[in-house]
Amino acid sequence: MSERVVVAMSGGVDSSVAAAFLAKQGYEVVGLFMRHGQGTEEVCRVDRSGQGNALLPIVQADRHAKGCCTAQDAHDARRVADRLGIAFYALNFEQEFGRIMDYFAAEYSRGRTPNPCVMCNNWIKFGRLWEFAQQIGARWIATGHYAQLRPTDSPDGVPALCKGRDPNKDQSYVLFGIRRELLRHLLFPVGQFHKWQIRQMAHQWGLPVAQKPDSQEICFVPDGDHAAMVRRHRGGTDLSGEIVTLEGKVVGHHPGIEHFTIGQRKGLGVALGKPYYVVRIEPETRRVVIGPREALARREFTASEANWLIPTPTEPLECEVKIRYLSNPERAVVYPLGADRFRVELLRPKHAITPGQAAVCYQGDRVLGGGWID
Repeated sequence: MSERVVVAMSGGVDSSVAAAFLAKQGYEVVGLFMRHGQGTEEVCRVDRSGQGNALLPIVQADRHAKGCCTAQDAHDARRVADRLGIAFYALNFEQEFGRIMDYFAAEYSRGRTPNPCVMCNNWIKFGRLWEFAQQIGARWIATGHYAQLRPTDSPDGVPALCKGRDPNKDQSYVLFGIRRELLRHLLFPVGQFHKWQIRQMAHQWGLPVAQKPDSQEICFVPDGDHAAMVRRHRGGTDLSGEIVTLEGKVVGHHPGIEHFTIGQRKGLGVALGKPYYVVRIEPETRRVVIGPREALARREFTASEANWLIPTPTEPLECEVKIRYLSNPERAVVYPLGADRFRVELLRPKHAITPGQAAVCYQGDRVLGGGWID
């Protein structure tokens, strides 16, 4: 009997190829589409014809509606599942996505810059998804992330989480928060390939999403207007205030701190004759502090809510640290501050170290763990 694997299918090419690859490897694949339910219209409806598992109702997508899935993504995922001849279900994660939206709005309101994709992985894709997989007797869960798992000599047999083969698509950074013990049950089928190979396979296998563009926006902020989403979610709370220099001189006013992130240059609304950047955001006073680029340089910072994918370190750790998804890792020494915090000393200064973003530790291409920048 083949082993059952639940594949998180978003309707995109990566997760579609992941499902196809595993099916061709002989797994019993169950495709799962995750609804976030934040739309204003019903775009998915339950098929109550009596088919399917009672725990996971079959869901049909309304192609003409806009909102939660999105409808087109749900339709695309269903078409791929039909093409592959695999079971396809949908779960309503509205409550879980609501928690992510709360976090997103709260972080901006605190003058921090959130990373909802990491939280989605922690809470939903590798949290609740695993719970549902267990309910239907699946040993594995899989996604279309560009990352790899490699065996280690660890006594507990937990594999190492490593970068994806394609350096331009590597997504290991956003996976640092996975529970270490769950690594035994994960599959990342596309991580061993380059993106062009994934599209080639999708075309060869006749998948209808072979040329579908990659998603660029946060799923619950499809228009890209983060500040407007924060205002709506916070009930119109006024977060406006002053723009000041490092010396405390008031040089302008802003509509809300939710419009800003550390290191931002554009959209400040002030003209001072030379480039200025957001150096600090003060949620208590609602002030946005700006200064020259050199004021952004730092060599030390701390991180909280650490999650380690190796045995929790107790001694200083020489490694590389990545402070944003698109940044390059920097050589550093990490000093543990108990089990769930650490201090980072970079070997050279780094600009725009941003509270709320993840600091992820690597040795070579292996993810050691990470935490949230204070």
